[in-house]
Amino acid sequence: MIVIQDLWKSYPMGKLMVDALKGVSLKLSKGDFVSVAGPSGSGKTTMMNIIGLIDTPSRGSVVIDGTETGGLSRRELTRIRQESIGFVFQSFNLLPVLTVYENVELPLVIAKKKPGRAERRERVEYLLEEVGLGDRKTHKPSELSGGQQQRVAIARALVTSPKIVIADEPTANLDSANGERVLELMKKINREEGTTFIFSTHDPDIWEMANHIVFLKDGNIESEQRR
Repeated sequence: MIVIQDLWKSYPMGKLMVDALKGVSLKLSKGDFVSVAGPSGSGKTTMMNIIGLIDTPSRGSVVIDGTETGGLSRRELTRIRQESIGFVFQSFNLLPVLTVYENVELPLVIAKKKPGRAERRERVEYLLEEVGLGDRKTHKPSELSGGQQQRVAIARALVTSPKIVIADEPTANLDSANGERVLELMKKINREEGTTFIFSTHDPDIWEMANHIVFLKDGNIESEQRR
């Protein structure tokens, strides 16, 4: 599903170049439920952005579902992101002029292979019920708490049934009950739809549910566990 080989990422800092990733190699299988852990500055966010095709490596290769991404154009990378990858950002990135329903539906509306209106409605309403926001679908993001906005963002990431979901601290803004609720939903979709989930997180509940844990430190994989 995802093969990373000798991945390096360097950033300029003044006159110096700082290595955020230092020769990382990693294989993730279809249906993995992966927790990427490590202290601040370990390279977690950089690696997640490269896997999600938001950033590009300084050198090394990233193969997603058999496709070497290094030589692809910006348009081709955008197409893969839209068709195959769902994102949960800490900043939510909801559109303030759209309702909760419209924010979740949007990826389906702009998808290359658009499902019919009835199919869209069924998927959006199912996910909003699953994250406990079925009664908030006509509200705007500004009318929601931070935790509710996070749950909208999670529903939006799942709505297209992506092959891969990349989630940056998806439970950080949630209380324990809602955190457990969305994790159970993600695990259900992981199990039933074969979606690969990759989490950057400090949440021990995600570590407990993960079948693959990767520990990063100073841009290197310090250890890796499969179970």
